[in-house]
Amino acid sequence: MVQQRRAQWIPVGVIVLAVVLDLMTPTDVTSAPLLLAAPVAAAPLLSLPGIIATGVLSMAVHAVLAWIDGTFGWQRGVANQLTLLAVTVLAVLIHRTLEGHGARTRRARQVAAVAQAAVLPRPPSRLGDLRIAARYIPAEDEAMIGGDLYVVQETPHGVRAMVGDVRGKGLGAVSAVCVDLGAFRYAADEAEDLPRLVTALEGALLREGGRRGGQEQDEGFTTALIVEFAAGLDAVRIVNRGHPPPVLLDARGTATVLEPSQESPPLGMAALGTWSFPVDTYPFPPGSTLLCYTDGVTEARDETGVFYDAAVRLPHLLRHRSLVGDPPPPGQILQLLIEDVGRHTGGRVQDDQALLALHRPAPKVERVSRRPRV
Repeated sequence: MVQQRRAQWIPVGVIVLAVVLDLMTPTDVTSAPLLLAAPVAAAPLLSLPGIIATGVLSMAVHAVLAWIDGTFGWQRGVANQLTLLAVTVLAVLIHRTLEGHGARTRRARQVAAVAQAAVLPRPPSRLGDLRIAARYIPAEDEAMIGGDLYVVQETPHGVRAMVGDVRGKGLGAVSAVCVDLGAFRYAADEAEDLPRLVTALEGALLREGGRRGGQEQDEGFTTALIVEFAAGLDAVRIVNRGHPPPVLLDARGTATVLEPSQESPPLGMAALGTWSFPVDTYPFPPGSTLLCYTDGVTEARDETGVFYDAAVRLPHLLRHRSLVGDPPPPGQILQLLIEDVGRHTGGRVQDDQALLALHRPAPKVERVSRRPRV
């Protein structure tokens, strides 16, 4: 916003520069070409009245400078005035064209936002004692949603969650996301344990690939991280199907990468063979936060090609922000992580990023004040 306000002064700066150059140069040197640039510069920066005012000001300044130099004739006076008028009209037409394009872009973003809310709704901020935060950062601003997904659901078997990344881009990826989410929401309530839940997801993807046929049947797959919290939140059970491993952040700010005990292929590849997938169980003490994300985070690279490492960066971020010792809310952790990834890549979002933070609050310690003895 501040940069935008500063940019609005560019046309005035061009006019001031034209005045300075005209007064510092001989009378046979005119600043009219520089004044012509002022209305054009105003076209994408100012409103319609501002553009017209810039054009009128340019014409007035040119007339005064030509009068001071004694050169206000037909060739260097009236002709330049007519040229400035034509350029001002052209700037108005450019502004209206850009305004129409901006309106179409805003409508497209509104439609994309509605689609995102329908396809990938943000999970509740709290399920029982579990605090939840989710963020989706698209690689393209107009897209808003792609092939990354997250979902959290309270089930008869505990709180279950999934973070995934489907193969492909565009509408085909969005369609696959809908299949994944629908299958998870149904199977999460019905399956008694994680192996049965994963098997149900696998079957749903294979059936959908069979209906579509072609490349989707042969190469369609989803990397997924399926999570289940034990009653009381004392432990977390994880099945990793070819997905970047999550990071467990404890109350002291120590980050641990939860690597799977055995590598397993993504979902949707059962037709190529039979693989076992372990269910890994980890302690989830009070004050802990489980961070799950897609490869848009792990494969984010800086200008030298170095990949981003959340397990290394997060403790440093928390120490820098003085957040260790008083665990921050999950939304704040995700915001710190997103900003740090942006700094690492120089502001370039190289791939979609879906992030999910699941936090178990630490019990509040009540301080008992003792009265001094009399």
